[in-house]
Amino acid sequence: MADNITLTMIKPDAVRAGNIGNILAMMNNAGFRIAAMKYTRLSKEKAGEFYAVHKERPFYGELVDFMSSGPIVAAILEKDNAVADFRKLIGSTNPADAAEGTIRKKYATSIGENAVHGSDSDENAAIEGGFFFSQLERF
Repeated sequence: MADNITLTMIKPDAVRAGNIGNILAMMNNAGFRIAAMKYTRLSKEKAGEFYAVHKERPFYGELVDFMSSGPIVAAILEKDNAVADFRKLIGSTNPADAAEGTIRKKYATSIGENAVHGSDSDENAAIEGGFFFSQLERF
């Protein structure tokens, strides 16, 4: 069943712009079911922990600062082939390269402020889901 979930975060830029509802509607319209969701804010420490895989990359500090700059919406989404289908729905990291009709094409403003996070593998979806949600918070 691992291929049936993915984790998303609606990032601080999209939250500030008032796009939570529009983005959630796109997810629902694409057939994703919300299994868990919370509105929260990451501390720099927690953002650093979540993105630890990128610690040695030059953009790490900027990413941590950005992800802790305001509230986010974290959610576990369910659907067959969830990771691949969600990656297609969100579009390329760079919104200029994202396909028409994708979340990032509609709501992202730059590579760094790209509106949403989506898990990149089934394994990471499980790890990332566990970062935000206990089993008691999943429905």
